[in-house]
Amino acid sequence: MPGQLVDHSVEAAAQLRELEIKLDKCLATLNMHFQPIVHAHDRSRFGYEALMRSTDRALPHPGAVLDAAERLERIPALGRAVRAQCAKVIAGSPPERGVVFINLHLLDLFDKQLTSAFAPLSRVASRVILEITERTSLEGQLDLRYRVAELRELGFRIAIDDLGGGHARMGTFTLSDTDFVKLDMSLVRDVDKHPMKQRLIRSVVDFCRDQGIKVVGEGVETEAEAKVLVDLGCDLLQGYLIAKPAPPFCDPL
Repeated sequence: MPGQLVDHSVEAAAQLRELEIKLDKCLATLNMHFQPIVHAHDRSRFGYEALMRSTDRALPHPGAVLDAAERLERIPALGRAVRAQCAKVIAGSPPERGVVFINLHLLDLFDKQLTSAFAPLSRVASRVILEITERTSLEGQLDLRYRVAELRELGFRIAIDDLGGGHARMGTFTLSDTDFVKLDMSLVRDVDKHPMKQRLIRSVVDFCRDQGIKVVGEGVETEAEAKVLVDLGCDLLQGYLIAKPAPPFCDPL
């Protein structure tokens, strides 16, 4: 039995080391793609969402990279790498390209570099909307309001991602001063065929309008979905119908 425990421990350590090597390779080749976000009423450009990519296929998709960073407790390193890339792209592009939505893991909110006025991203804060994205509930996070207030003082705006899906429950965006809410793709998918989804989105839009919050319909793939979202009052649209993610601002908009 003791020998088996040692064997398992050695095997686990080897697996972690292999995962760390894979993550290092991905971080070394990290780059950002950008997916356009448009005004719903006329599809004029509003901005983009930054989405991480890697030319190394050791970890085959962004979810795998995030999983590895969580397991290895290296979310802060991943977050800093993403923000540095985004800051460079934003600083090198004209203001008329619009704003950029950048995803934050909950742990990023507690990285002191994020709230430093001297960080690269802080220098372009007026063009950045930080998406709070988390695979566990944001509720009960006592420091969330304080952290969000710090970010707003630096000039960032805030979005809550994936509303209506998974852990992003309907009460989540009342926890912080929110400028944007992004509807989860599960609500948007085939919304033209589901009256219940339409009623739910309508209630979200009505509430957000009263609070001065803009609503983004995310994952729009068909004209039928887009039409319903426009009719329901969504302010912004994002998805393959508009454009696929591409290298920095390589889109026709």
